[in-house]
Amino acid sequence: MNDRNEKNIVAGTVTEALPNTLFRVDIGDGKIILSYLAGKMRIHRIKVLVGDRVEVLLDSYGGKGRIIKRT
Repeated sequence: MNDRNEKNIVAGTVTEALPNTLFRVDIGDGKIILSYLAGKMRIHRIKVLVGDRVEVLLDSYGGKGRIIKRT
């Protein structure tokens, strides 16, 4: 049960902005993942630009991530 509560949050840098609030984020180690903007960030209209440092919640399957915070 503890495995479901653990969150895989990593820091990264936005390298490319794509349509429909999708972004390519470099999370280090040469890994670039496709990430989408979290709902709370859309509601509050927080802008994310290329070069911004962000926190990404990784998908448990490893395919995508959700940008949850701009730092």
